[in-house]
Amino acid sequence: MLQHIQKIFRHILLVGILTTFIFLNLANLTSEKVMAAVTQLGNPPGEVIYRSQTKLDDQSGKVWQVVLFKQVYSEEKSRTNLRLVGFPSIGELIHPQPLKITSTTGQVWNAADVFLEEAPAPTIGQYDFTDILPQLPPESLILSIPLASTKLINILVPASIVKEWQSLI
Repeated sequence: MLQHIQKIFRHILLVGILTTFIFLNLANLTSEKVMAAVTQLGNPPGEVIYRSQTKLDDQSGKVWQVVLFKQVYSEEKSRTNLRLVGFPSIGELIHPQPLKITSTTGQVWNAADVFLEEAPAPTIGQYDFTDILPQLPPESLILSIPLASTKLINILVPASIVKEWQSLI
């Protein structure tokens, strides 16, 4: 009888420990920490790429990879682009369509689509931020991505990421 009670106690203890670990991991998955870092990549001679890369959720909770990169050439004007990469289940992006950027104060910018005809994949968009980035205020922004289904997907970009982007200027 004592062995039976010890066995039941061990099972209850094991279930309690597993439940605790599951809840702790779920709490980590839903945290709203945003981590990004500016890195410098050396490419062909005379070209340097500065990049800020992070993952952000859209309004439906789907994850996007958001990469702002600046290409600097020794003899040409530098270019800054924003690349958005979504998972296949998000829908197909329309090309060429501009990316709408809205500040919390209501200012709106439209970034030209770099992929004029066809993107490397239907869930990838790349937009010219060369002239827009210096104009952006250091506050949260909303990126509105046009989809083939005539709706928009919105991604909230925290002010900390916008400030990091502006460090590339």
